[in-house]
Parts: sequence; C-alpha cells; structure tokens
Amino acid sequence: MKDASAQLRSATRRAKSDVANKIVSMFLHELSRRVSREWDMRVDGDTYEVVVRASFENKCPYCLRDLLGNDAVIEHLDGMNRFRSGLHVPGNVLVACRKCNSEKRRDDSLRVLSLAATGWESFLAHDGSRCAPSCVTCCYWRGVWPDEIERKARLDENVSRIRLFRAKFDKFQAIMPSLAEAMPSLLAKLYLDCQSFAETEIRSLLAKFEEVRTHKNG
Repeated sequence: MKDASAQLRSATRRAKSDVANKIVSMFLHELSRRVSREWDMRVDGDTYEVVVRASFENKCPYCLRDLLGNDAVIEHLDGMNRFRSGLHVPGNVLVACRKCNSEKRRDDSLRVLSLAATGWESFLAHDGSRCAPSCVTCCYWRGVWPDEIERKARLDENVSRIRLFRAKFDKFQAIMPSLAEAMPSLLAKLYLDCQSFAETEIRSLLAKFEEVRTHKNG
C-alpha cells in the first residue's frame, strides 16, 4: 500500500500528464481548423452529419447498434492524442454509440499497436483469435456477437465499410501521409515539453511560496 507521499507524487504525475494531453488536444484542434478551412465540407455542418449517418444507416459503425438519443456521440476514427494524431476534420469524424466510443479508447491510448496500423482498425481486430483469453476488448466483442463466425464476419465488414467511407474524402486522404510522417515526433516533443514546463513552474512557485512563508515567519 502506497504511503501518503507516494500517492501525492503519483497524483502530481497524473496531473502533469493531464495538462500535457490537454495541450496536445488543443494543438490538434487548431491544426484541424487550419488544414480544413478551405474545404467545401465542414465537420460542424448539417451536410456532413447527413453523409455520415447515411453512410452507416444511422447505426454505430463499430457494433451496428441503432444510434438513438443520448447514446450517439462524436467519434474520431484516429483518436485525437499524441499516439494516433487524429484530426477533427471530415473523413475522421463519425457518430458512434457511447459504449464503443469508450471501449475503443484502450487501443487508441496504446503507444504501439500490434493488431493493426490504426487505433480504429485495431479495435475491430479483436475477434478473439489473436489475443489472450483475458483481453477486455475481445470480451466486449464476444458480448456483442457471441458466435465466433458471425463476430469475425461483422468486424471485417465494418472495417471495409469504414475504409470505403474514408475514401470519399480526397482532401483528407491527401494530408494523411504527411500527418503520419510528421505528427508522432512533433506531438511527442510537445507532450514532453509541456510536462517539463509544468514541473519547472511548480517547483518555482513552491520555492517562492517557501520564501514568502520564511520571510513572514522570520
């Protein structure tokens, strides 16, 4: 069991990581606005939502559940984090069910993927044949489609369906190679720089506080 000091250090590390991840997300949102500002279709436009829902028949692109009410959430195929380098642009944004959006984060948050080249493809690759029996994502898909043959067929079909959807967006396809080449190293540097800055500033402010307290007590 961790002592209080160890718990405090752990909480501090998590806080610095949260701040760095937020900065990465802010950068990716700003980059999204810049690369798509002259595109004909916008993510926040009614036309794009119609295209997305029609492409997947108003069903979750991963589990095929009907998207009803509060169960529908915005989903990024390539997650907007330092590992997946996803953007908030047409071609990368879908509407999915809340459950799949949450479950997919396990693959999106992995530094290195072993089942596929992208987070969304990796999520759909957990058909139960390549992971340990304890794999949580494989268990999730077994709950959706208990029959092994149906499960593999559905997952493969959904991969193909999403690839066809992405192929419709030429401008997004055009920038993907440069994103894949440049973003990982840039985002890794941004993340580490943010953590380093946070640590330096925290130490500086703590030192100033101690100076003020010492001067007051003296």
